[in-house]
Amino acid sequence: MPAPALAPRELETLRHIASGCTYLQTARQMGLSKHTVDTYLRRIRAKVNINSTAELTRWAISLGL
Repeated sequence: MPAPALAPRELETLRHIASGCTYLQTARQMGLSKHTVDTYLRRIRAKVNINSTAELTRWAISLGL
């Protein structure tokens, strides 16, 4: 699946999650709330039609993120 156009903060969030960070760790590193991290990940999942964080992580790793 080709990479869709993701916003810079969505890409950054995806990189953190794909590297194994929790939502809370990602939020702290990015200076965001956990809710905002969740929102970014929901948007990404909708864009790429993926339903779970595990699938999203596998997809991100396959793209080299």
